[in-house]
Order: sequence, then C-alpha cells, then structure tokens
Amino acid sequence: MPNLEKGKLVMRSESFSSRHVLQALPKLPVPNLKDTLDRYLRCMKHLLTEEQFNKTQNIVMQFGAPGGVGELLQSKLTERSENVANWVYDYWLNDMYLNNRLALPVNSSPAMVFPQQNFMAPIDSLRFAAHLISGALEYKTHLDDRDLPVDYARGQLAGTRLCMEQYYRLFTSYRLPGPERDTLVAQESSVMPEPEHIIVACKNQFFVLDVMINFRQLNQRDLLTQLEKIVKMADNEEEQLPPIGLLTSDGRTEWAESRSVLMRESTNRDSLDMIERCLCLVCLDDASGPELSDTKRAMLMLHGGGLTKNGGNRWYDKPMQFIVGADGCCGVVCEHSAFEGIVLVQCTEYLLKCMIGSPSKLVRAASVSELPAPRRLRWKCTPEIHKLITSAADKLQRMVKNLDINVHKFHDYGKGFIKKQKMSPDAYIQLALQLGFYRCHGRPVSTYESASLRRFQQGRVDNIRSATPEAFAFVKAMTERKNSTKMMELLKGAITAQTSYTRLAITGMAIDNHLLGLREIAHEMKMGKLEMFKDEAYLISNQFILSTSQVPTTVEMFCCYGPVVPNGYGACYNPQSDHIIFSVSSFHESEQTCSAEFVKCLVQGLRDVRDLSCQTNGSLFIADQQVLE
Repeated sequence: MPNLEKGKLVMRSESFSSRHVLQALPKLPVPNLKDTLDRYLRCMKHLLTEEQFNKTQNIVMQFGAPGGVGELLQSKLTERSENVANWVYDYWLNDMYLNNRLALPVNSSPAMVFPQQNFMAPIDSLRFAAHLISGALEYKTHLDDRDLPVDYARGQLAGTRLCMEQYYRLFTSYRLPGPERDTLVAQESSVMPEPEHIIVACKNQFFVLDVMINFRQLNQRDLLTQLEKIVKMADNEEEQLPPIGLLTSDGRTEWAESRSVLMRESTNRDSLDMIERCLCLVCLDDASGPELSDTKRAMLMLHGGGLTKNGGNRWYDKPMQFIVGADGCCGVVCEHSAFEGIVLVQCTEYLLKCMIGSPSKLVRAASVSELPAPRRLRWKCTPEIHKLITSAADKLQRMVKNLDINVHKFHDYGKGFIKKQKMSPDAYIQLALQLGFYRCHGRPVSTYESASLRRFQQGRVDNIRSATPEAFAFVKAMTERKNSTKMMELLKGAITAQTSYTRLAITGMAIDNHLLGLREIAHEMKMGKLEMFKDEAYLISNQFILSTSQVPTTVEMFCCYGPVVPNGYGACYNPQSDHIIFSVSSFHESEQTCSAEFVKCLVQGLRDVRDLSCQTNGSLFIADQQVLE
C-alpha cells in the first residue's frame, strides 16, 4: 500500500548531515491509552451495526480497564520508546510491507508516470535514458556528500524540520524475499565498496553498465554509447536468455523459493549479486501499442503489460526502476518499503527539472576512451526454473487482466478555487472521495490516508481516518439533498474534523500505529491473540476499502497504485491550481467495484460540493480562473 506523505514540502538551501538532523529531531511520542481507545470507538461506530458496536465497546472497556491488560501493554510500549529511536518503526515496516506475501506489482509498488515523450527515432529514447542516468548519478552525488537540502513541512505546523533518512535508501537498499518475511537490506557497511554500476533491462535481458571506469564517471555521451551497445546485444537472439525478471513479480513466498532454486548455481548467484548491489535499474521497454492514454501508461508502469509486452523487463525488488519506452511511455516504479512517495517525488522532480533545464550534454564532453562493452548477466536455467518462470508469467497475466484503472484529469477547478473558499484542499478532496464512494456504494467504509511522521526520528507514516462521523453526516445529507444551509454547516464540520485528525496524525497521536504497537507488544509477551485484536471491528478497521494518497507535483506527472484489498479502490490525487489529477484503481474480478463508475460519482460529487460552496458563500466561480498558491 502506498504511504504517500501529504506532500506539503519546501526545499531550503541549507543542508545538514543526516545524522545531525536525526539527532535534532524529537522521538515519536506514545499516545495516551484512553485517548486512543476513545478515538477508536468514535472512528468505528458508524461503520458497524449496533450489535457489532455494543460488543466492541465492551471489549474495549475491558481492555482499557484500570490495572488491565491494556495498561500493562502501554507501560511496556512506553518502556520500548525510551530504548529505541522510534518505537513503531520495525513493527510498522513488517506489518505494512515485509510480512505481506502479495506480489509487489500493483499490490505494493506505486509508479510515477512521466509526461508522454515524443521520440522521433530509436536513438531519442536512448538519449533520454542517458540524460536520466546522468541526473540520477548527480543526485546520488548529493546524497553521498550529505548536502541534500533539508525538507521542511508546510501547511499544518509549517516550518518543522523533517527527517531525511529515507532519501539515503533510494540507491542503496534492496528488498530481499523471504519465505515468511522479507528483509529490507541497506548497504551501509563501510567495508563493502560503493556500487558503481546500474542494471539495464532490455528485451527481458539484464546488463551491467559500469558508471565509473578508470575512476571516472561516465558522461552522457559515454552512457549513450553504452546503451546503444546494450540494445545491439539484446537484439542478438542467439544470446537471449529466459525472462528471469518475471520471478520477481510473483508472490513473495514463491519468489523466495524460486530465488533459492536459482542460488544453487554459482552463475546465478553472481548475477543476483550484481542486481542486488546496483544503484538502480533502467528498463528500456519496447513499444506497447498505438493507444498511449494516461490510463494506458499508468497500467504499463504498474505491471509492464505482462509477458507479451514488458512485464519481464523488470526487477521489482529494487527501489528505483526507471522505465524508458521506445514509444515515449516513461516513468519510475518504486519498491515502497524503503521510503515514502514524497521522497520518490522529490528525487524524480529533481531529475526531470535537470533534463528540462539543461540540454542533453552529448557534445564536447571528454569521453573515456576504449569503453569496455557492458556485460550481459548470465543465468543457468534448469527445467524447474523454466516451470517457475511460466507459473509467474501466468499469474502476472492474470493481474494484468484484473487491474481496472482510470486516470481522470478534473478540469472544472483545482485547489485555487478550494482555497478561495477558505478550506483545506486535501480535506475538501477527501470529503469528495467519501461522497463519491457513498453515492456509488451506499455505505461508509474504513479509509486510509497517509500522514507523514517525518517530524520525528525515523518517522514514516500513520493513518488519517478520513471516514469520520462528520464526513458520514455530510455525505448522507448531500445524497438526501437536505437544505443548502444545513449541508454547508455539515461540510464545514466535516472539513474541521478532517483537519483536526490530520493534525493528530502528523503529531503522532493517531490510533493505527498505537494499536499496532500494543498488538505487537502482546505478541512479544506471548499473550496469544487478545480479544481486542480478534474482534470483528478491529478486522473491519484494517480492511481499507478506500486507500487514498495525495501526491502533489510541481512537474507534469502523476502517481498511481493498486487497491490494497480485493474489493477496494486505490485513489491517488494530485491537486494543481486549476485542475486535479485522479488515478483510481480497482479489480475487475470484484463485482462490487468499478473504477469508471467511481470516477463518475467522484466528479459529480466535486461539482456538487463546488455548487454548494458557491451558492452558500455567494461567490462567483469562473471555470478557467487560476488562483496561485
């Protein structure tokens, strides 16, 4: 599930070492037990039947009773918080990502979709790739020199310095599959040499491209030369090997087992080692067909189109996979366990701004003479491995057919209009999502919106529970068409509730991480599964049928990801001054969901809330008006 920070960042020119910043930040606090339990009941009451809620209320009262198990777990959690930098970090990482056995594409790995590129000739895509690699190496130098500007929060609690630790995992980490739990491997050892190569995928083959030769970093001309060699090598059908990358698209337990089979051969071990230690992947994709709409490009970023297209031209365990399609379909796929979406956005925007702001440097620069040819990675494939590849390919193809995605650019208005109404754009859009879902499905559901905890040491995210009682009251009134004055009162109340919960979440006072910490402490104490965490309400609370993230950008691109439950929606949005980009996903196999229908209801909801705001505020709205931030 993508956890994409609220996105209100500003880059300042000052910079600090990551260690200095980490030590300067406060520790994540442990919320008060009674506050969390009260908020939990309030969050869940309108999502449960009366019978379910009465049962849950009794269970919660027993759990939080004086001298009870809740207080014991709270004291142990407080003790833990005193002894580690961040009491929830490991619990959260395992629960959100590493314990998850689902395949990474669609289910876990989000993608940023770049503007459609207009490549007139095959060499143009390679020039683009060379420019992209050059920018990535420049960004990596900033990371190595520890001179990346520090992020500061905007919006609520503006000016707060944010933890930068996640940036330093962009090019140095790897998600290693395990039979029951994956491992996030970070190359932090000073003994091991820094990786000086990237992996280029082309026609399902993998090539080692050394970016440092004779102690000198390759320039763009050299990189282009090497990419041309790789394309030529990949076209040699006699040398082509099976699409091993498909194995990384399988379920995590299955991939762990397949990797063990591969590791029996020393040739395979060497190839795996080169991939796992590389800086990043660059995937040179074949053209995928004539239609390249935003929706089509989003699909291709998320799963590559399966075996018949570019599904095997990937290695999903690596955090950064830059996709460069011969047809101009470009973007980046992110393995999510290492960092949040805003880190991906900041890095990607840096690269695109570099490429826009500086012409490709393919002339005049001194080249490294006599460049050695890039190396094709070799694989020894037994019949067992061929069978595993076929199985993985079949499952990926089912996923390709199953994904129902709809990218919609809403042009009626953007965040400029919302700010004129003196409302938070994020809270407003969250309410529109609640309204769209309610009109589509006739009920409220547990909703996930990620909130950054980077104000704290090693901070990742917690959940803003956007399906508030106030939001439910508002969407019901809008659906039943109550009088406008009443609906406006309810809208303002719902905006206030959403904004208040957001503040709780970003200051470490939300309920989800706290309940997770209590549950994991109970597990460590071998208490068995407590009634509190077996209760149907707790299970419902964690079934996020609506999984949402705001991912704003300053460069023309958008983010997309899949649903986190089989009968749910992924809803990513990018609010701009005069329009909003929505990427809504669901699964065709679910009879309960339809992305196009949800988008239709969402668009109507956005128009209705606008009309309500204009009517009650007496304001005039001009559709093409741009209100700058």
